[in-house]
Amino acid sequence: MWFLPGPMEEEPDYLPPGPRTEPRETAVLDDWRRAEAGNAARLARVAGRVGALDDRLKRGPEGWRHRLALIEAADLSWFVGDRIGPDRLALWISMRLSGMQDDTAALARVGWAVRRLTGGPGPEVDLSAFLDRRDPENMADEAEPFADRAGGWLELIAQSADLHSITRACMGFHLWSLAGLGQLGDRMEAAVTAARIVVGEGKGAVFAPLAMGGAGGLRAGGMPAERLVRWLDGMENALLTAMRHLDDIDAWSARAEAIMTPLSGKVPPAVRRALTEWPLVSAPMAEVLTGASRAAVQRNLAWMEERGLIREVTGQGRFRMWRVVA
Repeated sequence: MWFLPGPMEEEPDYLPPGPRTEPRETAVLDDWRRAEAGNAARLARVAGRVGALDDRLKRGPEGWRHRLALIEAADLSWFVGDRIGPDRLALWISMRLSGMQDDTAALARVGWAVRRLTGGPGPEVDLSAFLDRRDPENMADEAEPFADRAGGWLELIAQSADLHSITRACMGFHLWSLAGLGQLGDRMEAAVTAARIVVGEGKGAVFAPLAMGGAGGLRAGGMPAERLVRWLDGMENALLTAMRHLDDIDAWSARAEAIMTPLSGKVPPAVRRALTEWPLVSAPMAEVLTGASRAAVQRNLAWMEERGLIREVTGQGRFRMWRVVA
């Protein structure tokens, strides 16, 4: 591949022509194969946790996938330097609201991440479509070069089909910038793409968390073996964080349903469902999400707060937001 590092400079070879060395991309793949072989036990453990998350999400409500995608996208935004908090992200995704101090381009990037982490065709189907055909340069002038770069990266991923999807995702993430697939926000795109590659055709999970609870696994530097070890450790931490979060929200849902039994109508379960799907919820958000009146939403939020099911987190009179008390 044109974007892979060239061979080390060597002394001139004056010997008669002999067998050619293997292509550079083959050498790179061999490095990742050796890295995978040296971490087989750790890889198997992480793969088992990915399978457990996939099964948990397959049996759980649809809102769990959305909730995890919001949390992962917010954590990735801190990793890439956009620093979009869950409250700002929730308002942007649900109502397209942003403050005067907000960077709308950063919000759009994180919004793209949420969309890709919640569904749609994977990157290996059509990378250009997966990235919304966005390119750091002018799209009209750079469309063909971008397609070439994307094609080179996809070809390398295809050649690594014998590797485990976790290893393949790690390799693709670290070769992303070398392939020239982005200079502005490329780490966000690379991480989201890798998160989707890990699960492949998962039945429950759309992505595997990489940054939840810390993005140490995404740190660059070192040989493929070192990078894979960090990747596996980071993934394991993120997967455990995600599973603990699902345990907490599952327990809260059961407790909230039992406590809210005396309430009648469609609004209470709709508000409860919104609180399980979104890490933070405001009254205007709940109004949009449930289709209920503002008064009904505020009445239910106040009732739940009085009984310790939710807590107001902004500490202000206006633009208040609530989260579950798990």
